[in-house]
Amino acid sequence: MEQACGSPRPRAGPGQPRVFKLVLLGSGSVGKSSLALRYVKNDFKSILPTVGCAFFTKVVELGASSLKFEIWDTAGQEKYHSVCHLYFRGANAALLVYDVTKKDSFHQAQQWLRDLEEEFRPGEVVVMLVGNKTDLSEEREVTFEEGKEFAERERLLFMETSAKLNHQVSEVFSAVARELLQRDDREGQAPCRDPAVVLNEGPTRQARCCAH
Repeated sequence: MEQACGSPRPRAGPGQPRVFKLVLLGSGSVGKSSLALRYVKNDFKSILPTVGCAFFTKVVELGASSLKFEIWDTAGQEKYHSVCHLYFRGANAALLVYDVTKKDSFHQAQQWLRDLEEEFRPGEVVVMLVGNKTDLSEEREVTFEEGKEFAERERLLFMETSAKLNHQVSEVFSAVARELLQRDDREGQAPCRDPAVVLNEGPTRQARCCAH
């Protein structure tokens, strides 16, 4: 989903990291807060359900470039669903998180994608589908192939993780960071184009992550 033409995002000053807003969306108890905590603080512990939204920041260095993630961890309970829409407005990227042991959370992640389609113009947001809790493989209800197939059909980035085991957590955020920087660079170089083509542009080859 390449940045559509319209109101340009403020450019970072010399030596300053580029700032991107990233939201975590998904059902309750899929591990959104655990992923954020593991990534930002390299910590894992039992976490009470998020009320409303939690906020984290992290500066990422990628080669000669740097960016600052403003991470908004939204509540997954249904009663907070309408409130979460307020938090993901203005987002540059979104992680659609589901629990690989709960099929209904996979379906809910698909509904969050539909919500994003209603909120954003085509090309505004980098979206990654994340299947969490791979450490509970014996309880799995959503196969790797199911997640990958849906992500490819919708042209999303995709990866499976375990926040508990710290498996591919940093890789998820790094892949999104690379995609954001690449698209931001292209936006600064290329003329405006008609965004009304598809919601999601396919990720660059470098950022397409479909690893077990």
